[in-house]
Amino acid sequence: MPRTQLTVMVFPGTQTLPLFAAQAQGFFAGRGLDIELRPAPNSEEQRKGLAEGRYPIVHGAADQCVALVEAGTDAIIVAGGDNGFNHLFAQPEIAAIADLRGRTLVADVANTGWSFVLYEILRRHGLRRGDYSIHEAGAPFRRFEAMRSDKAMAATILNPPFALHAKRAGLRDLGPVAGQIGPYLGTVPYVLRAWAAEHASTLTAYLAAAIEGLRWSLDPANKSPVIGLYADRLKLAADMAAETYAIAADPVNGLARDAAFDLEGLKTVLRLRTAFEGGNASPAEKYFDLAWHRRALAGL
Repeated sequence: MPRTQLTVMVFPGTQTLPLFAAQAQGFFAGRGLDIELRPAPNSEEQRKGLAEGRYPIVHGAADQCVALVEAGTDAIIVAGGDNGFNHLFAQPEIAAIADLRGRTLVADVANTGWSFVLYEILRRHGLRRGDYSIHEAGAPFRRFEAMRSDKAMAATILNPPFALHAKRAGLRDLGPVAGQIGPYLGTVPYVLRAWAAEHASTLTAYLAAAIEGLRWSLDPANKSPVIGLYADRLKLAADMAAETYAIAADPVNGLARDAAFDLEGLKTVLRLRTAFEGGNASPAEKYFDLAWHRRALAGL
């Protein structure tokens, strides 16, 4: 029987492990799906590609889905994922966050969720938007390369494995962002509501396979092959792959078990978007629907 082919746009990293595993272990194939994971160059292309129907499912920051909805595209978050695993990194001479005044900071684009997180952290250390400038570089690997190649790029937010590369490159780790802003909903799968309604069985099968990949990945018995999967898919040395695995498998701050949804984390996303983009916050329920996630879990 022919499989349903889907191109899914993702930001490869720690958070992509369940999808890597679902491919490698045949969980997608076992549910009649042929999944191509396409790396996202930036969040703008991810949002645009979803809205135009080029990528029926994408995995990105929850704020990206919120931005689409606010721009008039009827997108919906369909499961949870993680808190982003992000740390703030700076050039070695930056001793404290307040030292970023007057400097250039690197972001994906200036008006997305992780940028708002950055602005909020800076605000809490006495810096307003006019106290620094933003260089838009795109995906995490591009932000890391920007900082490594140009010392004028003073700081950025990075998640593993790029955060691990940053440490090895001598950049200064100014700490985890979640510890400064509280619960935060990071990478999630989101889709167009109309597509989900028309392809309910496909979306349910996709989420079920992804959860199977997540469960397999977090099973301690599979630690060695999971580390190998990270090493292969993210082109990491064995020690860095092991560090990335440890972050993903952390029972408190790692990947959300069974892709559980963090409502308080979404509320933080909405609060920060309102703070830096203006307007009035809508109820959180406007942006997510877990019906397909519940069906996926029920079928496992």
